[in-house]
Amino acid sequence: MAKKQVTKKKAVVQKNIQSGRIYVTATFNNTLVNLTDQSGNSLAWSSSGASGFKGARKATPFAAITAVETVVGKAKSFGMTQAEVYIKGPGPGRDASIRALRNAGLNITMIADVTPVPHNGPRAEKKRRV
Repeated sequence: MAKKQVTKKKAVVQKNIQSGRIYVTATFNNTLVNLTDQSGNSLAWSSSGASGFKGARKATPFAAITAVETVVGKAKSFGMTQAEVYIKGPGPGRDASIRALRNAGLNITMIADVTPVPHNGPRAEKKRRV
């Protein structure tokens, strides 16, 4: 006779994190939102695509707002009250995500733009000869 395997359930630990960081990456096709604690460990994430939008509608400000609202809901379930916001990218969800974070009820201590800017960039193409 085969022995039955008994699986034990892990105890659910309720996290209590007062402050954290929210990273918003706004591309031309999507908006990604990542919630971390102060040491950078990821706690929750969402995106316009994960919120149910497909195709060109992922690149809208409304889709970015819904992605931010789902992450803020998870942040409040962790007990988070204040957050630092880091924004990267030129996409259309950039300003909308900041507005959604302000209206969500989290105390925003800092907003930083961490968009990478090339100092000189790659080598230019050679001049066209006709």
